Amino acid sequence: MGTSKALLLFDNQPLIVHIVETLKRLFAEVVVVASPGQELPSMPVTLVRDEVAYQGPVGGLCYGLRAATGQICFVTACDSAFLSPALISHLVDRSALHDVVVPHWQGRFQPLHAVYRRSVLPLLEGQLTRGELRPVSLFDRVRTLRIDEEEIRRFDGDGSSFFNMNSPADYEQALERWRAIHTEGRAPGGDSITCTIELFGVARMVARTSEVALRLPPAATFAQLFEELANQVPALVGRVITADRNALMDGYACSVNGREFVRVPDAAVKSGDSILILSADAGG
Repeated sequence: MGTSKALLLFDNQPLIVHIVETLKRLFAEVVVVASPGQELPSMPVTLVRDEVAYQGPVGGLCYGLRAATGQICFVTACDSAFLSPALISHLVDRSALHDVVVPHWQGRFQPLHAVYRRSVLPLLEGQLTRGELRPVSLFDRVRTLRIDEEEIRRFDGDGSSFFNMNSPADYEQALERWRAIHTEGRAPGGDSITCTIELFGVARMVARTSEVALRLPPAATFAQLFEELANQVPALVGRVITADRNALMDGYACSVNGREFVRVPDAAVKSGDSILILSADAGG
């Protein structure tokens, strides 16, 4: 890149701040691992430094897991600008019986967008001692769950979570993508609109996630929203979404941005909306 990726301006703030803000919405604790002497802005994080420089991702994993207080840790890189909270939550949810939960996207593992148990730390420390600096060397030695593309696309349709910036051209592409999504309310390369579905109660238990990101055609209605949600999370059909996939079942309600309830399926969805699906008798 020719300069510190962490300090690249993104959404009018350093990229590392943008990423930390996303993670703070999901986790009570965020650990940032920096190189010795690396300058970073002040952030509400636990900051640790590489004990030895140039040990690659395995070094960062070791020092980060060592500093973490939780037993299950989501790990990402400082240039992952398009993190999906829904996908991250799903990876954490899948970690109950595994030591590592790692996406496999376009033929490659994504070890810097994965969940690790702190119990793997001694094995990673052993890799450092032997000079094995690739995280994938760990996967065959522990209980690793591979998350394939079909499952990933339920939460991140085009794999934006795995977009990294390794050159100035990548950085410019990321800025253009961000403007397309968040300024114009359109998805990159198309005319779709974006919204987020937040699930509560039984809906969350059935879906095994708390949040799903959707892309819909322009002027989409809530009937289309429910159909696309059913396509992405089929387990909701017959439990939360009707069998014809265009409405909620009796006993469930839909709130827009936590301010108003939508009761007609032909109401329009607006880009950027946060759609809450919850039991109709829920209070608050």
